[in-house]
Amino acid sequence: MHQNFNLIIEILGTISFAMSGAFAAMQKRFDPFGVLIISFVTAVGGGTVRDLLLDVPVFWMRDMVMCSVIFITCIVAMVFKSLESRFRVTLFLFDSFGLGLFTIVGIQKGMNADLHPIICITLGTITGCFGGIIRDILLNRIPLIFRKEIYATASIVGGTIFLLLVYHTRLSYTFVQISTILLIVLIRTLAVKYHWQMPKFYGVDNNSEA
Repeated sequence: MHQNFNLIIEILGTISFAMSGAFAAMQKRFDPFGVLIISFVTAVGGGTVRDLLLDVPVFWMRDMVMCSVIFITCIVAMVFKSLESRFRVTLFLFDSFGLGLFTIVGIQKGMNADLHPIICITLGTITGCFGGIIRDILLNRIPLIFRKEIYATASIVGGTIFLLLVYHTRLSYTFVQISTILLIVLIRTLAVKYHWQMPKFYGVDNNSEA
């Protein structure tokens, strides 16, 4: 049961980030091949870094299901490019759900390897964030994680609560997975809506260009 639901989470996360990458690339007016490449690296980037750190076979190189999911998702995104007028909202939604889903996937990989909870949270944050970092670098823009928006923090908070609920409560594991995924999405949504920001450690540079 848990294995099947974990697979569903991983597939949904792959779809979310593949869509995020595809819409971001179309926003930049990339050709279909460029859209496919950006969609692919967004979907597998975080998981690839995670698996390299864990010294295990990279997941997408031994599972053609994920590659097929990414390809089909990218084609669907290009076919329904009529959503272009809502690129910003669409990109945000898919990116937020991808962050929540892949954060939990990464934490579970760490748990399966019997790693320290802090390392598990780190792996979850890497899995959730690095695909977006690679996407934004290829699109020649500052990655979301390095901007003022709450992004990695949402992953860390959600991951921490996930582990606390798993280890210190008797709640259903599936319920904990779903609730913490939605919590990460909620934190991202509220952060953007109410302009929550991390504290700054520097003042305004009056000599900077407007």
